[in-house]
Amino acid sequence: MASEKGSSISAEPLPQTSYVLDERRRAALAEVDNAKFSWFHVKVCFVAGVGFFTDAYDIFAINIASTMLGYVYDPKHKTLSTNAGLGVKVATPVGTLVGQLVFGWLADVIGRKKMYGFELMIIIFATFAQALSANGPAVTIVGVLVVWRFLMGVGIGGDYPLSAVISSEFASTRTRGRLMTAVFAFQGWGQLSAALISVITVAAYKNSIIGDVSPNFNAVDHCWRILIGMGCVPGVIALYFRLTIPETPRFTMDIERNIQQATKDIDAVLATNGSKSVSHQQVNAPVASWADFGAYFGQWKHMKVLIGTAYSWFALDIAFYGLGLNSSIILEAIGFGSAVSTGSRGVYDNLMNVSVGNVILSIAGLIPGYWASFFLIDSWGRKPIQLMGFTLLAALFIVMGFGYDALKGSDSGKKAFVFLYCLANFFQNFGPNVTTFVIPGEVYPTRYRSTAHGISAASGKLGAIVAQVGFAQLANIGGSNAFVGHILEIFALFMITGIFSTLLLPETKGRSLEELSED
Repeated sequence: MASEKGSSISAEPLPQTSYVLDERRRAALAEVDNAKFSWFHVKVCFVAGVGFFTDAYDIFAINIASTMLGYVYDPKHKTLSTNAGLGVKVATPVGTLVGQLVFGWLADVIGRKKMYGFELMIIIFATFAQALSANGPAVTIVGVLVVWRFLMGVGIGGDYPLSAVISSEFASTRTRGRLMTAVFAFQGWGQLSAALISVITVAAYKNSIIGDVSPNFNAVDHCWRILIGMGCVPGVIALYFRLTIPETPRFTMDIERNIQQATKDIDAVLATNGSKSVSHQQVNAPVASWADFGAYFGQWKHMKVLIGTAYSWFALDIAFYGLGLNSSIILEAIGFGSAVSTGSRGVYDNLMNVSVGNVILSIAGLIPGYWASFFLIDSWGRKPIQLMGFTLLAALFIVMGFGYDALKGSDSGKKAFVFLYCLANFFQNFGPNVTTFVIPGEVYPTRYRSTAHGISAASGKLGAIVAQVGFAQLANIGGSNAFVGHILEIFALFMITGIFSTLLLPETKGRSLEELSED
């Protein structure tokens, strides 16, 4: 499973020595668990959070950019074909799934610090490459974008377990939920920024778009490249800080089995006293291996938690990405903000409406939901928030799905639909979108924490892939976007199943990582 570090120790420590080392380990971890909130915690939040900002920007910018790509590369239909649109949208979740599994495992084998930053380099490189992509005789622009977005997804996937585990292992028990939520909440700002950059770019090119007489809308070609390429900027800013962040004390103690180095790191980052006299000794801790992995998760009490975290994330992402990557299509399907002009003016109006619509959805639902979770996750607890979220989402999707035709039939109905859509975004984030990220970073032992988080997150991305493929194949059954209402009904069914998977999970509020993992 992981490299058997420490297996070369020649002899087991005497019982008294083992007891002393265990007490020192407990004392060192108590310093982390009871530490006051400090500047270092703020640094961890921003360094990890900027990664999620970049991830969300890059993932959801394609929601708007795909509309622009349709005008540029399929001017006859003014939209990408179903398969082309599916390709550029689903490539990233597929890459993310791979990255979550690979980087999650490597972070447990090699170390959190050694892997942190490498995934961001992949994101920066692949994002920049997308902005420079072009058509060619041998491969279309869609083919090129699929390759680069897959590679970008691998980097994004690595960010999930690494950022979750690093923020979890550095956090104090009292504020761990809020720190992890604050890190994940950067997603909302990334989504909003993608929409705002699109509004600014389209507005800046307004005259060029309206006056464009070229068959391929050259001005729009500039817009999508700027929109995608800007995703590099926050990643470049954060890269240095990621490369210089220290290894987590829990990995140093439990995997590298070095108490002295761990206590020095704790003293350095949390400005504590009392660790400087620790001698250079190695703690006896369980060693990760495939056999140990099987034995640990072969116990139902541990396996049910993995099933709970993995399936809950799967169910949530069916709806989260089904909505998030298709918000432009859904808004157009109900006729909200549709362009009334034709020709180049119509192109500008449609792009602006799509961009503004995504700004509204972000401000009205996504961002408030993250911060509602932030303020309540350490008082209410993770499990109640997740249960509430799945329950209310099921109710909202039932109303939106079964009432879809009636709602889109009038102006007041369209406004009601957008309101319900914003509520769904709100309760995704004030609900399972946050908690499915937080809980897997808390409930597993250090030696498998990143791996198990990666498995849970990869299950979520499998849900995103299923949602995206399903949406593309089902949406136009019976006519253009005629099946969208029934898709929302399917989302409701998955939210109901998420309620039951949540019941498999323990409450993690106010409990140390060692207590939760029985380490």
